[in-house]
Amino acid sequence: MVVLGCLKSIPTPILSQSPPPSSSSNSYKSILTRQYEPQQDEDLVVSVFQETSPSIVFIKDLELVKTPEGSDEVPITEDENAKVEGTGSGFIWDKFGHIVTNYHVVAKLATDRSGLQRCKVFLVDARGNSFSREGKIIGFDPAYDLAVLKVDVEENELKPVILGTSGDLHVGQSCFAIGNPYGYENTLTTGVVSGLGREIPSPNGRPIRGAIQTDAAINAGNSGGPLIDSYGHVIGVNTATFTRKGTGISSGVNFAIPIDTVVQDCPLPDCLWNTLQ
Repeated sequence: MVVLGCLKSIPTPILSQSPPPSSSSNSYKSILTRQYEPQQDEDLVVSVFQETSPSIVFIKDLELVKTPEGSDEVPITEDENAKVEGTGSGFIWDKFGHIVTNYHVVAKLATDRSGLQRCKVFLVDARGNSFSREGKIIGFDPAYDLAVLKVDVEENELKPVILGTSGDLHVGQSCFAIGNPYGYENTLTTGVVSGLGREIPSPNGRPIRGAIQTDAAINAGNSGGPLIDSYGHVIGVNTATFTRKGTGISSGVNFAIPIDTVVQDCPLPDCLWNTLQ
């Protein structure tokens, strides 16, 4: 039975009513009985991943090669010799192709004046087919490290995430992160909610308050992906991790922006963020 989002099984009647084992044989049988419970938990984790992973996207931040002035050559596209500036994650917000991610994942596109920055989004449609689209940035807020992309798709072609709430989280409850660390697509990591109400810096220096702390591994490329509860509902946007000085290795202290903050500061489709004209 799942209690407050945690993975927890009700003890079987055999375990709760049987007296302590009096022999090594009985002890062995008792151990085998107890070993079945984690399998039930694993089934739940697998189910959460299978239901949620089609809603997660892989984002490539690209810079096109500039064609020399006066040249008659066709500009080079991102599918040829474009430079990969960085990678990140995001998740499908709705059936219209809106994608939520971190601002720092697409900051170069948001501030581009050269016309050479592009964002390529790799997705899976509702039938499980992989494809890619160019992502257009339609809104961003550096103060909360959030941004919204739009990809052109047919209605109902995508599978949006299911939004949860971060207002009733409890320290100790299980959570999961899905993203693309170091370019490894659809990577699942597991952990617990380690703390609540944390404060982390935003890209513009303003503190982001109320962040969720978790020990579910978050590495480079995870940024913008969802933090998920045991019901498969999004409870946060994975954003930052503390690393050991000089190593770049995660310390296991990771942070996500609460989904309630995202909903409040990102009302879609009528986005109230800085919109690009």
